[in-house]
Amino acid sequence: MTEQHGNEGAQSRRTFLTAAAVMAGAGAVMSACRTTGTGRASAGVVAKAKDRVPIKDGETIKMAVIGTGGMGGGHVGSFIKLNKAKRENVNIVALCDVNDLHVARAKATCDKEQEGVKVDTYRDYHKVLARDDIHGVLIASPEHWHAQHAIDALLAGKDVYLEKPMTLNLPDAMRLREVVVGNPSMILQVGTQYAAQPKYLEAKKLIESGEVGLPLWSQIAYCRNTPSGEWNYYGIDDKWKPGVNLDWEEWCRPIGKHAWDPKMYIRWRRYRKCSTGIVGDLLVHEMTPFFVALNNCGWPVKVHAFGSHMIDKEMENHDQVNLNIQFENGHNMIVAGNTNNELNFEKIIRCQKGNIFLTGRHCVLRPERPFEKEVEEKTIQCPDVGDDQDQHRVNWLRCLRSREQPHSNIEQGTKVMVVVDLATRAMWEGGSWEFDPKTMKARKS
Repeated sequence: MTEQHGNEGAQSRRTFLTAAAVMAGAGAVMSACRTTGTGRASAGVVAKAKDRVPIKDGETIKMAVIGTGGMGGGHVGSFIKLNKAKRENVNIVALCDVNDLHVARAKATCDKEQEGVKVDTYRDYHKVLARDDIHGVLIASPEHWHAQHAIDALLAGKDVYLEKPMTLNLPDAMRLREVVVGNPSMILQVGTQYAAQPKYLEAKKLIESGEVGLPLWSQIAYCRNTPSGEWNYYGIDDKWKPGVNLDWEEWCRPIGKHAWDPKMYIRWRRYRKCSTGIVGDLLVHEMTPFFVALNNCGWPVKVHAFGSHMIDKEMENHDQVNLNIQFENGHNMIVAGNTNNELNFEKIIRCQKGNIFLTGRHCVLRPERPFEKEVEEKTIQCPDVGDDQDQHRVNWLRCLRSREQPHSNIEQGTKVMVVVDLATRAMWEGGSWEFDPKTMKARKS
């Protein structure tokens, strides 16, 4: 197990290079193939992305937003503020949503705050992706749309900021990963902004240096207390009229036809068909930066999970979840989520020679008693990056310019989705679930 884990980086590089070689050798075939909507060409080869629009030195990045509701609307305002503060040179030039009211509200914000910038609005996201002047697309649609929106954007030659969770399920994640690996010139960042906090990179350095010994197990949680029911705070608007100002059929397309339900439309995280609830919406925030720090532990290979309906029995998804995850090298991770009790436990990576505490802004190392003379207790001071979500946005924009891969990239996103998917299956179907990194397939233990 340890040997396989130690070779993981080399194996990933070989996979990456092999995919790139396949792409180079089959370019003529792929250009002649029509894509099927899965990210594969009809001949069975990963489709080749259209050439992206290069960004010249000092040029304004032009971006679009697909999904302009709660999260997407927040992103619109935040990117505009980043531009005004001169943290980056970026303009939003296109907005898309199946809800005309949402897109109109986002456009009003853009028109007011982006003086002199023309912003077009769309219902059909394909028309956004057909434009040849857009560098990047932020996708903030519901998670059942994430994979297809991201795949289509990448194949259209647009870099992607994809809101969390990366996808709804593991098959979707694998489809997306195949497209990203097959098109290594493209950038995809998952919207798990905690990965932008410097303390996790410092923890990664400590672990990879060997100073703290082997990382044995870790603990994280994301808990909050919402007496009215989690996600019920998203309000219902009587002005929504399917077939008039809202394309409900398109919203439902990946999950199949469904009678109009305003609660499902705006509170979709509560519904099993559209979301994995706490696991995908909340726990991915905490797991992703830990996966970054624990990169040497390899892929998650076994997940056991329990879900309960303790208070919010109306919600289809669970209001209390507990996960136990095992990685390739044997590392165990305990993860808890709750929407009826906000007391979290401390974020800790427990290693043989010392423990790494990550609850605050800084990375704190405290030695284990038998190693007090060998390991020095210390606090690694980490800079205050301010709003970590803004820092995450800036990181994405800088990656668009530099072509460097972000920390919250497709590999981290896929590893997290392995846990999300296997945990969800365990909670609904029972038992433990395993993942084989060699075959990239899951099965019940």
